[in-house]
Amino acid sequence: MSFENLKRSKGNSIAKLVSAAGGESGPTEKKSYVDERIWKPTVDKAGNGYAVLRFLPAAEGNDLPWVRYWDHGFKGPTGQWYIEKSLTSIGQQDPVSESNSKLWNSGDDRDKDIARERKRRLHYVSNVLVESDPSNPANEGQVFLFVYGKKIFDKIMDVMQPQFQDEDPVNPFDFWEGASFKLKIRNVEGYRNYDKSEFASPAALSESDAELEEIYDRIYDISEFSDPASYKTYDELSARLALVLGQVASPQRADLAFASEPAPMKAAPAPVVAASADAEEDDTMSYFAKLAAEE
Repeated sequence: MSFENLKRSKGNSIAKLVSAAGGESGPTEKKSYVDERIWKPTVDKAGNGYAVLRFLPAAEGNDLPWVRYWDHGFKGPTGQWYIEKSLTSIGQQDPVSESNSKLWNSGDDRDKDIARERKRRLHYVSNVLVESDPSNPANEGQVFLFVYGKKIFDKIMDVMQPQFQDEDPVNPFDFWEGASFKLKIRNVEGYRNYDKSEFASPAALSESDAELEEIYDRIYDISEFSDPASYKTYDELSARLALVLGQVASPQRADLAFASEPAPMKAAPAPVVAASADAEEDDTMSYFAKLAAEE
């Protein structure tokens, strides 16, 4: 700025500086850990829920209409959470899986219990059209990503590969010959149970190609869930694991770095949240992310 311009703007200097300072010191936007693309079922106080979903075909460029990945979510003795996708999802070595193997093979039952608490959790991701969502009618007619577990995936495989001769195979991801999925949630011994969920009879999602094309155009690309670029590196995960466990650790791989439980840093460390082997963990990631954000 020239001197002449500076002189001409002198009357605006204070207002400009105050405005700029206000912008810098104003309230900052809190980072959201909620992925608005992901649909989650709502349950009542008894733990029951119901919705009707239509699984959708793969988006252009995606080989399959689902993607599979594993993650780990547990609280360490430091009170901090480890919430990370496992590198085993993309065929690589993962520090928690290596640690769990050492714990399991130590011969100590306590180590086995720790390994169980830190085990991998399996997730699938697919696009769905929400046909009915009584608890949240605004979701109806919308396309979302649906994160689900092995039990629901097994139901998908059951209709694609029926066991009995009087049953015809159904591709639930097909627009024209697929079937709606009636998601029925019950609370069984404190865990969400999906055993009563079932597919309806096959029927076209719509008789209008224009409507189907409009739905297809809203389908999300799910390749990000299997893209190595969306995963942290081995060294980054090792460093995070060491921090959560309260260990002085180098980011480099160490043979025995996580082979045993570290001494607690607190007199009464919070219990690790462990998932039941038969439980579906549909909303686990958002729950753990919320806890981590509150630290």
